[in-house]
Amino acid sequence: MGARTSVSNSGSTPPILLSLALVAFGAATGATVTLTSAGSTFIYPMLGKWSTEYRKLHPDVQISYEPIGSGKGIARTLAGTVDFGASDGPMSDAQLRQTERKILHIPIVLGAVVPAYTLPGVAQEVRFTPAALAGIFLGTIKRWDDPELTRANPGVHLPGNKIDVVFRTDSSGTTYVWTDYLSKIGPEWSKRVGKGTSVSFPVGTGAQFNEGVQEAVKRRPFAIGYLEVTYAVQGKVQHGFVQNSSGAFVQANNASITAAAAAFANDMPEDFRISIANPRASDAYPISSFTWLLVPARIADGSKSKAIVGFLRWVLTDGQKLAPSLDYSPLPGAIASRALKAIDQIQ
Repeated sequence: MGARTSVSNSGSTPPILLSLALVAFGAATGATVTLTSAGSTFIYPMLGKWSTEYRKLHPDVQISYEPIGSGKGIARTLAGTVDFGASDGPMSDAQLRQTERKILHIPIVLGAVVPAYTLPGVAQEVRFTPAALAGIFLGTIKRWDDPELTRANPGVHLPGNKIDVVFRTDSSGTTYVWTDYLSKIGPEWSKRVGKGTSVSFPVGTGAQFNEGVQEAVKRRPFAIGYLEVTYAVQGKVQHGFVQNSSGAFVQANNASITAAAAAFANDMPEDFRISIANPRASDAYPISSFTWLLVPARIADGSKSKAIVGFLRWVLTDGQKLAPSLDYSPLPGAIASRALKAIDQIQ
């Protein structure tokens, strides 16, 4: 095993407090309702977009969001120090038992995690098999011209340079989605590392937040990390195709991510806590996930309850239309309809 070190963000860490600027423009609309929330960096760009549009309709609601990672978002939800949290990995049964309050998982959008890399001299998008991804992050595949990679990329001249692995050091929903997938496709990963918002990676160097991984991969030749697809696209980071359970190499896009969720539509549990990684669908991108807002079913402050319900209803209807503009995918209609019904539990 290689020693794990840490990489700083060199000043690129996102603002710790993202004000989702649903700011009151005047007293004419009534008193301002301020909602506090925290969690996933995965959903950070999408929440910002939603806030810009929602504020035009409801200037009397102010939402502040702190992008601190899904793990801390869950912790603050359990502690009751935020009005709602956001996570890309569902809370476990053990976590839910830590509070007497009922916490709802409301799916709000779909995203994907992609293998992001910098490979000088290679213009083609690299294709990754499940075995290649597991091997790279386990440290058993050490060089870019490993046979597992060259077989999947005929005609692509992959260099013999050592693969420089980058992983997340914070408690991260992006890490949860990545390791959940790797746990599903190979027993060795499941046995040695497992899945979670924070795991002990056998090899590589660490960076904080999606922004930190993005920066580390971009400035280090022959590096590979994992990013929420929006950060890879917006940051202009190379990212590859991944072989799905049907054997097809699929790129993360609106259609392939939505197809992953649709494959589980008939198996969706009442509480929406489900992994959609590695679905049995020929057109699905295999490292896809919901993002959930974690909302208490009972909210003592009636004005906050009304504001949260209003925001959620808009997000699950008109707000879904904005998802593709930031490389997220809208919920399948049947799942959005069920989520709307679940909101009725909020009081």
